[in-house]
Amino acid sequence: MKRLAGSFQIAAVYVGTVIGAGFATGKEIVEFFSRFGFIGFLAILVSGYLFIAMGTKIMLVANDIKAKSYEQFNEYLFGKWFSKFMNILMMLMLLGVTAVMLSGAGAVFEEQLQLPKQIGVLLTIVLGFITMLIGTKGLFAVNTVVVPIMIIFNVILMLQAITGEGYIERFLMIPETSDTWKVIIAPFSYTAFNLAMAQAVLVPIAGELKDRKTIQYGGYLGGAFLSLILISIHLTLVSIPNVIHYEIPMAIVMKTVATGFYMIYVFIIYSEIFTSVIGGVFGLEKQLSNYWRNRELSIFIGIFLFIYLLSFFEYGQLLSYLYPLFGYLSIIFIVLLIIKPTTKPPIINNR
Repeated sequence: MKRLAGSFQIAAVYVGTVIGAGFATGKEIVEFFSRFGFIGFLAILVSGYLFIAMGTKIMLVANDIKAKSYEQFNEYLFGKWFSKFMNILMMLMLLGVTAVMLSGAGAVFEEQLQLPKQIGVLLTIVLGFITMLIGTKGLFAVNTVVVPIMIIFNVILMLQAITGEGYIERFLMIPETSDTWKVIIAPFSYTAFNLAMAQAVLVPIAGELKDRKTIQYGGYLGGAFLSLILISIHLTLVSIPNVIHYEIPMAIVMKTVATGFYMIYVFIIYSEIFTSVIGGVFGLEKQLSNYWRNRELSIFIGIFLFIYLLSFFEYGQLLSYLYPLFGYLSIIFIVLLIIKPTTKPPIINNR
């Protein structure tokens, strides 16, 4: 029973780390999968398998080498010299994405609740700071609550959508697009990018745990949950005609098939953003603590202050340059991960 509970906690953190505002709005799913129709659904199945297999392998390798941060994991994966470049890029991405998510939390308050943006930003910082002070248990607790609600919500929306008239025809349709070839690499690039980012949280958690079976089952369960969420959102979105034209496609679903779930939808968006913020901060703290030992409080204050300042700026243009670069490097990350063994690798030097 203890192993089952531990596995579920790991799975919840895995899901909460990978998902973000893009999941709640549905925009990411549309761009990578749903706009390709039925072929996109097949690509989602491939992506789901990769989330199960590769997410589990990240944690098993991290446990094998007793890695305390993604820096140590990348050094094992990429080698001593190339890992330095990857770690710098990872730090930039974590800072940028976490700051954008923090800004997004404020936007939810401003656009959906008609409250000042700074209320949302500051509330997120306060809640995040409290969660981080609790430590790994706080990270587990938040995700253990948020993730089941998220899954139930998406399944309910899916059931509402698939009962509509003419749904089977829309599900099986394959739209004509000029870049259909992208659906071939979509499951690999999408999964690789998300896993490369998620390692900031998955690596230190797995490195601290002793029961390897708990880690393995947690990885399988987390990957399965991510697959379920991806499938349910896709099955929901294909019910909307011309879904590619909407910036927030899930909002269209709310207006057409589930108007009574509006406040739950707002809560889900905020919760997904919040789990991304605390996941990013957790990963950054574990990395920086390699250089400033026994200064957790100072590191947390510094990170939250830094991302708060960054949240005032528009990072969309910066991320538009970094995302493609990181996406290509992430595919290398997946390839190396597949090659590396999961048993009896050399123990790295925990500095």
